[in-house]
Amino acid sequence: MVPCAVRWSGFGRTDMPKVAIVAALEREVLPLVRHWRITKREYSGRSFRFFENGEIVLVCGGIGAEAARRATEAAIALYSPGVVYSAGFAGALEPGLKVGEIIVPRRVLNAADGSSVDTGTGEGVLVSFNSVASPEQKEKLGASFGGQAVDMEAAAVAQAAQMRGVRFAAVKAISDESNFALPAMDNFIAPGGRFRTWKFAMFVLIRPWTYKSVLTLARNSRRASHALCKRLARMNESVIAEQFAGKF
Repeated sequence: MVPCAVRWSGFGRTDMPKVAIVAALEREVLPLVRHWRITKREYSGRSFRFFENGEIVLVCGGIGAEAARRATEAAIALYSPGVVYSAGFAGALEPGLKVGEIIVPRRVLNAADGSSVDTGTGEGVLVSFNSVASPEQKEKLGASFGGQAVDMEAAAVAQAAQMRGVRFAAVKAISDESNFALPAMDNFIAPGGRFRTWKFAMFVLIRPWTYKSVLTLARNSRRASHALCKRLARMNESVIAEQFAGKF
């Protein structure tokens, strides 16, 4: 396995535009940011942990649209990036997509109101849904919106960036395939977007029939995290330069 905790090529230069990455949870991006500098800053009455590496800044805002929106607003206000990426895990809507595959969507669509943002790069459709999608919901979302994958945050990041005139793109790693039934996760998401890990662990502990799916989820998450971090680490100066030359 190629280690992901590497410096981004070319981004130590002060003449390069800043890039902000908004993820949900640190476990999604830990192999990438493990050795980055951590800065705690406040914005709008909330405290955020920013991971900094040269001209790149990454913030983990929490699960869900509201948490993603707040984190994006903080990153833009405090760092003035030229482009914001929504990065993290996504569920497959197409049966052919496997765990660890990378999605760079051309369009990010909000399932709540049907609004969408064209990223100007990549291909396909990423659908943002307001809860953890079951296999049945994935099938409906794919059929309704023609999407390839589903997440919970990208549309909120896109909207926050668009409202502030900042360019937007998304990079997602498939963490669960279209027919995989995730455990009941929504009950363990705190109002601020934090995942209640210990509460979930206690829930699983007394339900042995969930062990198999939880272990599969953990294995898939590790695979998705390494795939995502490898992709992010390989985003180099020439790619960003093309985006800012108008090819974004």
